[in-house]
Amino acid sequence: MRPCSFAFLLAIAFTPSALCQLQHASLTREDTTVAEQYLLAAANQERLSRGLSPLQRNPELARAAREHAYSMATHGTISHQFAGEPDLTQRGAQAGVPFSLISENVGEAPNVVTIHDMWMHSEHHRSNLLDPAVDSAGISVVVREGQFYAVEDFARTVRRVGTEQQEAAIARRIEELGRVGLAEDRETIVAARETCAMESGFSGQRKPWFVMRFTSDSLDRLPEELRSRIASGKYREAAVGACPGTQQGAFTAYNFAVLLYH
Repeated sequence: MRPCSFAFLLAIAFTPSALCQLQHASLTREDTTVAEQYLLAAANQERLSRGLSPLQRNPELARAAREHAYSMATHGTISHQFAGEPDLTQRGAQAGVPFSLISENVGEAPNVVTIHDMWMHSEHHRSNLLDPAVDSAGISVVVREGQFYAVEDFARTVRRVGTEQQEAAIARRIEELGRVGLAEDRETIVAARETCAMESGFSGQRKPWFVMRFTSDSLDRLPEELRSRIASGKYREAAVGACPGTQQGAFTAYNFAVLLYH
């Protein structure tokens, strides 16, 4: 067993008797310990001091982090993946986290203050912690024989919303541009949804002058080409259709088709 004065870090951008020796202050997998609360608060203090949005605790991501923290403590060392263990993206997906980006910091030291300080003095760990693209964190700390094993999982989460809500969100982004009206008749809306599910061409009797299919992890922005088309003034009406999101490995995204008519 290595002396407790040692400390180790690793970072990545995306036995019963042994378990009995693990000490953890959490009573259930939904609770957080003081050590975990400290690491989240310390991360958010670093982010806020740089004008970045704070991270929100994600319970599913925290469960994924906890399973891995127990694995590290059981092995008595740190790693992003042990033999027979799923990798980071698989762990996040299996925990039920819908994400378009995921990253991880792991560390081992006699206390979490040291671990956070080490992360902040390591370029890659600091980049993960201060990444403006992530919005959520799952943090777990497990203690074994005086050593703290910490896992910090970060993700950009994709909201779970129905297709009609997805369409409404994109329609609002189009309305904000103020250049085209939105189709309201059922036939055109259905055509847009069917077009979304097609690899090419369009559905329906009415021919659109422009069709854009796109995949996104956000409901808050439009592709630049679509914005330019709408801003051109050539089109009078738009129809938005959503179809089931893609699942590229463990990564989640929304699928859309926007049909522009003269």
